[in-house]
Amino acid sequence: MTRIYTLTLAPSLDSATLTPQIYPEGKLRCSAPVFEPGGGGINVARAISHLGGQATAIFPAGGATGEHLCALLLEEHVAIQTIEAHDWTRQNLHVHAESTGEQFRFVMPGAALTDDEFRQLEEQVLSIEPGAILVISGSLPPGIEVSKLCSLVKSAQKSGIRCIVDSSGDALKATLEIGNIELVKPNQKELSALVNRDLTQPDDVRKAAQMIVESGKAKRVVVSLGPQGALGVDATGYVQVVPPPVKSQSTVGAGDSMVGAMTLKLAENASLLDMVRFGVAAGSAATLNHGTRLCSLENTQKIYDYLRN
Repeated sequence: MTRIYTLTLAPSLDSATLTPQIYPEGKLRCSAPVFEPGGGGINVARAISHLGGQATAIFPAGGATGEHLCALLLEEHVAIQTIEAHDWTRQNLHVHAESTGEQFRFVMPGAALTDDEFRQLEEQVLSIEPGAILVISGSLPPGIEVSKLCSLVKSAQKSGIRCIVDSSGDALKATLEIGNIELVKPNQKELSALVNRDLTQPDDVRKAAQMIVESGKAKRVVVSLGPQGALGVDATGYVQVVPPPVKSQSTVGAGDSMVGAMTLKLAENASLLDMVRFGVAAGSAATLNHGTRLCSLENTQKIYDYLRN
């Protein structure tokens, strides 16, 4: 099977806890925190591992939080390739208020990367074998301009590496201008920004996604539509997959689970329909969990089998 790698420029050590209610000033008594690896590409690699595949996560790790992050990934049997960063890896906090069911996500800025640290990560990427898939996912840390990300993508493509970009805003728009991106997964709002127009009519989303494919910017566009599932477009046509109704506990991790599942199918040369079905199944499976947990193979397989019948 095609080898899969992920790149996370702003990894995190995520902690999740429960508290009866959230209010200002007073002490909020919380449950013992649960620590998990975090960051877009890292979570994509974890989702792939949960689904029975293999992916190598490339990322910077700094300080005690970076060491903890690496240890957690090795416990999950996720292969890692890291460079030592001067700044400590950031730590995020996810709090679930039991009285209201509300979730509060405190996201810290990514640790800054120096020019030398970015160069080391670029060397790791360019050592990937031609034909492999690289998923670049997550936010850009302080000190890293979009132009640097674009330069890395161009160099990777020249080396024969197939790039998937799961980002938003200027980073997504700029990398699409490079062209020939294997897969992007915008939501409807992000897609609207990419094509510079409101998507208000029933067929607008499909037409906008097809425009990106026909322009050569991306080979596949899968638009995340929340409870309505996803719309996938490639050069052969389009598909829409609507998941079964499930009781959502948390949407955290759904997007990364979806990208991981679709990347696995892409590595297997699956059809667009099969890829989107598996992605929607994994995304839906992730919403069944509390906190920051990703999809499980059991729940993903159940939903995937339902979608195929």
